[in-house]
Amino acid sequence: MNDVVKIRGLKYGLQLLFEKNAPFDAVKSSILEKLTTGDKFFIRGTTVFIDKNSFSNEQLEQLRRIFHQHGMLFSDKLPAATPKVERKTAPTPVSVPAAEVKKVKPTLVVDKTLRGGQEVRTESSVLVLGNVNPGAQIIAGGSIDVRGFCRGYVHAGAFGDQTACIVADHLRPIQIRIADLIARPPDDMKEVNKEEQKPERASIKNGYIVFEPIMR
Repeated sequence: MNDVVKIRGLKYGLQLLFEKNAPFDAVKSSILEKLTTGDKFFIRGTTVFIDKNSFSNEQLEQLRRIFHQHGMLFSDKLPAATPKVERKTAPTPVSVPAAEVKKVKPTLVVDKTLRGGQEVRTESSVLVLGNVNPGAQIIAGGSIDVRGFCRGYVHAGAFGDQTACIVADHLRPIQIRIADLIARPPDDMKEVNKEEQKPERASIKNGYIVFEPIMR
């Protein structure tokens, strides 16, 4: 019998497709089996996309909780169409979105720690006065500044702004994105305690995301 859950790779994560008329309980069981058996596609920090019309809001919330419990991110808004439009209407993939990002927008201030399962999406830059815990995510059109530990998923310059950067008192995200580039912190960047932490920045240099210490 065919698997009720199919996996499709996207530029920004994974999309789940389901057998027609498959019962929700069968879909849920198949997803749990894949997660608990260490399916190679389901890597911590990956975003999983499911069409919001596939299930009810309550059922989507159940799946959201399941993926967050396994260190993954969840979205019911499919991103596939956006990159194609950018490439057709601009000389480079980032030229049109970057112009939009340059419009003056106030920085969004988040005066709390973002815990697993919490999400911030904005066209502007973001300042977090707290930590970004594993399982939390920030997707910003501008830069991201975390005045604490950053261990979640962070995407700066989400609309194509390659001049955006990500700054944190301690930068250890599960996954990091700037514009259309993706990276994880180098393995030799070890955890330190709060007293020893030094602010760090991730930015794009020569086509790569580079991590480096900074002075506040």
